[in-house]
Amino acid sequence: MTDCAGFTVDVVIPVYNSPELTQRCIASVITHLGAVIGNLYVQDDASDAVTCGMLDALSYPQLQVHHAPQNQGYGKSVNEAVSRSKATLVLVLNSDTEIADNFLPLLCAALTADPELAVISPVHDHFFRYKLERYQRFPGGYIATCRFQGYGFLIRRDLFLSLGGFDSAFGRGYFEDTDLGRRLISQGWRVGVHPDAHIRHHGGASFGRGKSYRQLTQRNRSLYLSRYPEVQRNVLLVSSCLVLEDLPVSLMQAIDTVLQQGGGVHWLTPGTAVQLPCLQMRNSRLSFRMIVRLLLRGWTRKDKRITTVWVVPGMSTRLSGILSILAHLRRLEWQVWKPE
Repeated sequence: MTDCAGFTVDVVIPVYNSPELTQRCIASVITHLGAVIGNLYVQDDASDAVTCGMLDALSYPQLQVHHAPQNQGYGKSVNEAVSRSKATLVLVLNSDTEIADNFLPLLCAALTADPELAVISPVHDHFFRYKLERYQRFPGGYIATCRFQGYGFLIRRDLFLSLGGFDSAFGRGYFEDTDLGRRLISQGWRVGVHPDAHIRHHGGASFGRGKSYRQLTQRNRSLYLSRYPEVQRNVLLVSSCLVLEDLPVSLMQAIDTVLQQGGGVHWLTPGTAVQLPCLQMRNSRLSFRMIVRLLLRGWTRKDKRITTVWVVPGMSTRLSGILSILAHLRRLEWQVWKPE
């Protein structure tokens, strides 16, 4: 286990149908992580006969398959499988993920370097939109996030169990992972992603993207937002400076509060800003087009809409006037942050 910085690691894969992707996921774990992990726990959540037959035909020595008598959902499946583990860390993978190399040393090193880091994930195919090179790296090379995504993650097992794991109120799935992240962060833990560790995530393998998916996401999104209404706060910040440290101290503290509570901040600047603190803070060039685009965002998703406009004096009179008018028309909170 020297590659895992002294930790012991088990792998958990909850499975519901999708036998081809599941088999590829399991094979990739054995191929690339087999030398550094202990057990591989597959929790079959009452899948169809084809999936069950495929799982029972596998003969990897590290593999332990448990067939649940009835479907109980992603969260309960993971909780049950993690409770069987005795390792210090558990790597939980969706069955529609695929591993191409051994990224565990990177993730373990981050957990060693930062004892307040609770959970860390590799990045998947769609993380390109974040422009990861623009984010601050924390000890161990990870980037902070305040919205946990559970497609694949390495977590401290005792901590996961002490929190009761995923909340069963979310049923078959969706938003139980972001809920767990909220609970971790509220207790002072950090959540991260490692930009140098990569995983393939197909997405939607169990429920697809049809009616069942929409019903599950709508129900569980409503439950999540009712628990954490502050996550719907989305701030549009406009300033003429490009460095966070040049902003008023009180504004930086307010930004941190919004991010820690699960909200988002989109920062418009004359040029490209660097060293953003976490993935929920974005940066774009200040322009009339971008102002309009952001203020019109979220017509179908209220939780995605801009709710607040923060301005640091220094932008052009023309853009300031346009922004003020649009914010007034949208009835948005408006605040000017003067230099301290």
